[in-house]
Amino acid sequence: MRSRFYQPVTGASTPGIGGHGPQPAQESGIHPWMRHDANMSNDPTPVPTGEQHACGHDDHAESGVAGTSMHWCDTQAEIHRIVVGDWDNNVFVLRCRATGEAVLIDAANEHDKLLELCRTLGVRTVLETHGHWDHIGAVPAVREAGYQVGVTTEDAHMLDAYDYLLEDESVIEVGRLRLHTIKTPGHTPGSISFRLEGSPIVFVGDTLFPGGAGATHFEGGDFDTLIQTIDRKFFAALPPETIVMPGHGSDTLIGNESPHLDEWVARGW
Repeated sequence: MRSRFYQPVTGASTPGIGGHGPQPAQESGIHPWMRHDANMSNDPTPVPTGEQHACGHDDHAESGVAGTSMHWCDTQAEIHRIVVGDWDNNVFVLRCRATGEAVLIDAANEHDKLLELCRTLGVRTVLETHGHWDHIGAVPAVREAGYQVGVTTEDAHMLDAYDYLLEDESVIEVGRLRLHTIKTPGHTPGSISFRLEGSPIVFVGDTLFPGGAGATHFEGGDFDTLIQTIDRKFFAALPPETIVMPGHGSDTLIGNESPHLDEWVARGW
């Protein structure tokens, strides 16, 4: 399927658990979306994002929202990032430099900030990587403001309402940019990632982090499925220099993480 932002779904407003998903007990120093320290990294190789990525452009769009950073850019795309909510969720805005059109990835929380980002950066739609409560807290507000929200069929019941369904191996056009969807189940049954064509970027939600896989101790999580997903759809399919932009914490590289898959299997998380 190829879509320009979205394919509307008739009757897509679906009752669900909204932001009241199962919340496991938080272990000391460990976030519930990971089973290990968020600062743990397999490899100190620097990731070329943020201030480390000097694109040389002086005409970036300005969000005007405190806490937003120019996270990555090249000649075609800009990626703006803000960290929101009690669980320090990364919210990304991918913007086409040529047309000014943009998408927001994960309307997590602090809807006032996200709505201002949508307004100033030209956001046309919102893509949800999965349906966990900490990633969807601002969905009602952005929908009320007129932005359509997409989620996978498998995770749609976690939202009180949504507007369209995201499918595997489809293309979402963002101005002249093309985002390829990759179903990545395991953290949730309907987790989905987005690979930016022509750039070394993949947005992965809570599927992969520096130092390990995402958590699977939630309802619907499955460790074996997640390991298979990461192995087949990330490590076997993406170049080692691919920059992984997760739903929390720091970026990493596919090449930093892939040598350690057997270690994760052995430890069971």
